[in-house]
Amino acid sequence: MASLDQIVALAKRRGFVFQSSEVYGGLNGCWDFGPMGVLMLNNLKNAWWEAMVSREDIEGLDAAILMHPRVWEASGHVAHFSDPMIDNRQSKMRYRADTLIEEYIERLRKKGKTDQAERIEQQLAQAETPEDYYAIIVQEQIPDPVSGSTDWTPVRHFNLMFKTYIGPVEDDSSIVYLRPETAQGIYVNFKNVLDTTRQKIPFGIAQIGKAFRNEINTKHFLYRVREFEQMEMQYFVKPGTEMEWFEYWKEQRYQWFLSLGMPESLLRITPHQKLAHYAAAAVDIEFHFPFGWGEIEGIHSRTDYDLRRHQEYSGKKFEYVDTVTRERYIPYVVETSAGATRSFMAFLCAAYDEDEVPSSEGKLEKRVVLRLHPRLAPIKAAVFPLVKKEGMPEVAQSLYRQLKRRFKVFYDESGAIGKRYRRQDEIGTPFCITIDGQTLDDQTVTIRDRDTTQQERIALDAVESFLAAKLEQNIVTQ
Repeated sequence: MASLDQIVALAKRRGFVFQSSEVYGGLNGCWDFGPMGVLMLNNLKNAWWEAMVSREDIEGLDAAILMHPRVWEASGHVAHFSDPMIDNRQSKMRYRADTLIEEYIERLRKKGKTDQAERIEQQLAQAETPEDYYAIIVQEQIPDPVSGSTDWTPVRHFNLMFKTYIGPVEDDSSIVYLRPETAQGIYVNFKNVLDTTRQKIPFGIAQIGKAFRNEINTKHFLYRVREFEQMEMQYFVKPGTEMEWFEYWKEQRYQWFLSLGMPESLLRITPHQKLAHYAAAAVDIEFHFPFGWGEIEGIHSRTDYDLRRHQEYSGKKFEYVDTVTRERYIPYVVETSAGATRSFMAFLCAAYDEDEVPSSEGKLEKRVVLRLHPRLAPIKAAVFPLVKKEGMPEVAQSLYRQLKRRFKVFYDESGAIGKRYRRQDEIGTPFCITIDGQTLDDQTVTIRDRDTTQQERIALDAVESFLAAKLEQNIVTQ
């Protein structure tokens, strides 16, 4: 796999991702999706939406980012949504205490100090309070990764929600929060969706939307950022059936990543060793990034915690009534929560490759290629005239106009044909179509495959159906 530096360099060079406000020095933890990036991100979100909301048992929703502050009191975010942070007095660096300990454990393992690593890992699994984390760091003399100093401040909790004000007066009565997750918008709309769609349990509500977290330490490109997009689905089930649905959705979501070309060797399912206060069971789908394994989607059995809390805080009933048995109950919830931004990064990392291909002179030359699944590729095909004369541009432009009515295609007539191929390889375009001298004689074109670089000749009037067949074969269905 490529290094993170290579991924970041390609992302900027080819218009996938830019640093936010770069002309002013950038804003840490915030990123802009460029022309290629926004196409790929939208393709990813569309693939998720179609896999989820095309089902008869799942409805879509788009809840507001700003919500009543009581929502976040009910959800527990006001009281509990925080990270244990510690500062080193010498380096002035700030770290998440649990992450600092985890990284120290990994360094011990690499040095062969397995017994010490396992002992600290057991202590970490039992840690719950800031004092617990601080005790481990002090007792084990865990050094600052920057300065090597062990002069630490006490561990303190920092709430991760962005706070703002609504209305003309900035006081405690006008405080609202930028949502740190999209799930709560689904929970508070449970009865609205139920009453207007006439769905029956089990059913789900799906949403894609922005979320915001005031991360103290942003790192690893798009992995930990302050503004990101989530793709979440809450599946409401009858109590007692939640583990059956938990296993079902765990498998469904894992297979979705594979169906979009993610190599199985780069994925794993990891059960949570320590459950959140609302969860009865939880696993993460993890991807092997250049920096190591990291979560891209979580599947959680949340019991009836969320609906029950909102019923308590709002005074409104969140019960479901079975129209056949007349049984009343608050549904249990199985959640699938994927990071669109993190998944984008994972697919970008998995697709990046370098190989050697013959040049026009017959020599091998290095190329960078994004082996993106055609469903995710920003551009589906590129159309080239071999040279800018002899009527080739006119034929190529006519084909381009025809194809762009149905596909996202690109027209390029500048530079040597080999360089044009390389530019498309770097953005993951699956097919390149070239109009050459033979086209004018027999109305055929060459179509080049991105991954194999092999070319085949087909009729000019068969190009659209050829692309449709190739791309339809790669449509994700569930």
